[in-house]
Amino acid sequence: MSRSEREKERNPIFVVSDGTADTATSVVRAAMAQFEVEWRLRRFAGIRQASLARRIVEEAERSGALVIFSLVDERVARGLIEEAATRGVPVVDVLGGMISKVAEHLRAEPRAQPGLLHGFSDDYFRRVEAVEFAVRHDDGANLHTLHKADLVLTGISRTSKTPLSMYLAQRGYKTGNVPIVPGIDPPTALLDLDPGKVFALTIEPSLLLTIRQARVRVLGASPYATYADPDSLLDEVRRARRLYRERGWRVVDISGRAAEENAARILRTFEGS
Repeated sequence: MSRSEREKERNPIFVVSDGTADTATSVVRAAMAQFEVEWRLRRFAGIRQASLARRIVEEAERSGALVIFSLVDERVARGLIEEAATRGVPVVDVLGGMISKVAEHLRAEPRAQPGLLHGFSDDYFRRVEAVEFAVRHDDGANLHTLHKADLVLTGISRTSKTPLSMYLAQRGYKTGNVPIVPGIDPPTALLDLDPGKVFALTIEPSLLLTIRQARVRVLGASPYATYADPDSLLDEVRRARRLYRERGWRVVDISGRAAEENAARILRTFEGS
């Protein structure tokens, strides 16, 4: 992906940590303060399995993201680095070099225990479990265990399902997300859920058209593709909204709002029900 294409995607940066991700996030924010560019941050906390780290790198490749990581578990860090090397994803190790230099200077072995800075608590482990669940149940994956979710997001393409799922997981809610695909019936695993735990995401068609047209340009697809055709898109939005009403799902309009704000609205509704 070229520099101009990444800029169209608002320069995504992934922060990956086996702890809270607060340390690496602070470093990223400090660094990005030096640049007058738009950028988008996604946090992946509590990542303690190499398989999860590899999946995040896969998503980074699709998004054209830079990966900043703070992983003290050598196996997890090695899995992330190897996957990044295979896929050509740029990565920055926030703590590895520093820990090595300190160990060399002190002539001491590091403890290599994630989360020492913030300590452990039931809430911490709950959030770690929620993040792992969200990664495993992203974009309709592992539908056979979707019923274990606290919350499930659904919506048509480009309605911020994945960013919202990850943000809610950071708050400790096991969140899955399932796409609504034109011409394909929603999966039974989604339809069988308690409607009270399903949040259907919608967006203003004009805004969605702009987002999809930008995506089509990035992918180099035909500008006349159904995916970004105004009439087809409007029909897709209408059909999705009709489905939401029929299923009794709670609808959240994400138009013009940041992921944090939309997540807060979802949680207010969910916790108040």
